[in-house]
Amino acid sequence: MRSVTGGSLPRESLEYTSPTGSAVSAAAVKYGSSRPQRPPTVESVDSQDPRKQPGFLIRRSCRPQVRPPPAITPVPLPLPPAPPRTALPPLPTTRAEMVARGWDSIDIVLVSGDAYVDHPSFANGLIARLLEAAGWRVAVLAQPDWSSCEPWRQFGRPRLFFGISAGNMDSMINHYTASRKVRNDDAYSPDGQIGRRPDRATLAYCQRSREAFPGVPVVAGGVEASLRRIAHYDYWSDTVRRSILLDSKADLVVFGMGERTVLEVARGLDAGSTVKDLRGLRGVAYRLGASEPPPADSSTVELPPYEMVSSDPLAFCAMTRTSHLETNPHNARRLVQRHGREAVVVNPPALPLEQDEMDRVYALPFTRLPHPSYGAARIPAFEVVQHSVQIMRGCFGGCTFCSITAHEGRIIQSRSQESVLSEIRLLSQQPGFKGTVSDIGGPTANMYQMRCSRPEVEAKCRRLSCVHPTVCKLLGTDHGPLRSLMKEAREVPGVKRVLVASGVRMDLARRDPEYLEELAAHHVGGHLKVAPEHTDPKVLELMKKPAADDFVQFDEAFQAASRRVGKKQFTVPYFISSHPGSGLEEMIDLAVFLKRNGYRPDQVQDFIPSPFDIAACMYHTGLDPMTGAAVKVAKGTRDRRMQRSLLQFFKPENWFEVRRALEQAGRHDLIGSGCDCLIPDRPPREALEQKRNEATRAFTDQTSGDHIRGGPGGNAPDTTGQPGARPDHGRRQQRRRGSVGYRPRRPGESRRDG
Repeated sequence: MRSVTGGSLPRESLEYTSPTGSAVSAAAVKYGSSRPQRPPTVESVDSQDPRKQPGFLIRRSCRPQVRPPPAITPVPLPLPPAPPRTALPPLPTTRAEMVARGWDSIDIVLVSGDAYVDHPSFANGLIARLLEAAGWRVAVLAQPDWSSCEPWRQFGRPRLFFGISAGNMDSMINHYTASRKVRNDDAYSPDGQIGRRPDRATLAYCQRSREAFPGVPVVAGGVEASLRRIAHYDYWSDTVRRSILLDSKADLVVFGMGERTVLEVARGLDAGSTVKDLRGLRGVAYRLGASEPPPADSSTVELPPYEMVSSDPLAFCAMTRTSHLETNPHNARRLVQRHGREAVVVNPPALPLEQDEMDRVYALPFTRLPHPSYGAARIPAFEVVQHSVQIMRGCFGGCTFCSITAHEGRIIQSRSQESVLSEIRLLSQQPGFKGTVSDIGGPTANMYQMRCSRPEVEAKCRRLSCVHPTVCKLLGTDHGPLRSLMKEAREVPGVKRVLVASGVRMDLARRDPEYLEELAAHHVGGHLKVAPEHTDPKVLELMKKPAADDFVQFDEAFQAASRRVGKKQFTVPYFISSHPGSGLEEMIDLAVFLKRNGYRPDQVQDFIPSPFDIAACMYHTGLDPMTGAAVKVAKGTRDRRMQRSLLQFFKPENWFEVRRALEQAGRHDLIGSGCDCLIPDRPPREALEQKRNEATRAFTDQTSGDHIRGGPGGNAPDTTGQPGARPDHGRRQQRRRGSVGYRPRRPGESRRDG
């Protein structure tokens, strides 16, 4: 097999022999010249017709076949029609709390890497309340000590299943920065303490669940499990890892927003069904043993096997393209991927919730507070959302670097206006509320009740973005319902201000001047978040973001609207450095743009390749999986550091990095005192001082520890395998390149704890 590491797709022959026995040549399929024989019952990814779903090799055309949607009957959520609004006590987190409720057993134990917060923005709180409302006894095991299975045993044997989630974030992104350094805090833990969850938390939690009670079904979910349901590129080990189903040994993975699916799983197990009986549910992925044949029918697509995608960039691109094109719940097909003798099966996504179902979910009796056991401890993530209201979920932007569309779906699911206003009324009566709703929005501030105007077309559509390269003519972009909701929210008794803290989609907002006027007059506290991300046209095309002119025009329109209402307000643009396609030249142009327009971004996001994202595929393969074109990628630490420094060229401590970048790119014209120059000729005092401090630290790290490291020549005993050990810097870097990763020290552990 030919491995391609760069450049556009080759024309040489490349064969993929599927388990059904037929081989397909790249020369034959790429341009649809001939059609090899395929079994009539299975439509594999190496299909020959270029109009059909793209196959093992990427075709130049990105337009997939439009097929009639299958007959789909939504299963309503088995909840009471009107859940009580009065808050109920939080669910038990210890055996003592379980006994205090008069329970002698538990139906479901939810294990989470986050602190337990009884709030709809926290997955553990929402799913727990949902299952409770359906009639089951639920316990929450939040951030357990994973060094043994004893915390899992405290509730006794669960009658139905263990529900496993790493938390609201992928545990690796939660632990490490883009430069693979350990983060200083964890926003989802009490007082921001690090080390309260393991690396790859889903794997550790599933293992302990199996150990505690063999035979109890283990159902994994959350963003970590969802985005790792098939083979995926793992940035932290720089390898392609197997599906999380094989590594965790979970019985099922509930992917995406799992309310409907997790209720169906619980209902099935409660009725006496086995885990195998539940394999037909939507929104479920499962593994097949060596003796179990994978599904083979017209609604099944076979992905290239793990052994192929882990070694061949073309196969990885084909897998990425196919898996993303099969995400519309109305026309998605089942995916099958072989891993050696085993196989992973991914069913079509669950259907989105209807408006009345969204209302019932958000009307559950949340206390909207952390569990009382945390006392006065602060949970930073909770403080951000404590006085906010989520009005919708999903995003049809389809940005290639973002996991929101992949996890929540492209179809917008909105709550009714009365449901939102009812929650704001409750919020206004809570202790500590001072009259300001900190955010009314969702993944994006202004997609409320925006849906395709023709549902029959939406059911067939396979576009990955409704707004790129242009806004779809069938997309309803009316901001009227949102403006009406914001106006009503401002008039709720006890509410003084209703702010918009979610990012505003600029290309949509510019279509409604009235929305901009309302926004500027009533809902911005001085700064409005927007996300242009970059200015280079090619990079923006790879990101699936609007052109840079869109940001300039939006900024002018917002400033004008602010002046009309007598306010001085500003946009806060967010940019990404080191995204695939962005080299030094592109970042220098972005820095010049910032200089000319007077922007000084305080927050800069280094690109992190997240599992399942299209941009992660670009980073790993150097190819755009949708077109096959070559993409430049900045992988070196120095290159990434220079790109980040260019975004903050105005900071004195970045002077040396910016100069190195400008000299490397041959842009000496930007060094000096000219109006377009990014840095002066001579380094400022702060830059020299930082350089001296870095040199001192480097010298100290090399020499100061040699006499205390416990062995001849300064070699320390190998304690990296001990649960409480925290390795030194060099050993930590070595662990990061492994498959498990460094586990931050838990609070209270010392370096010598075993």
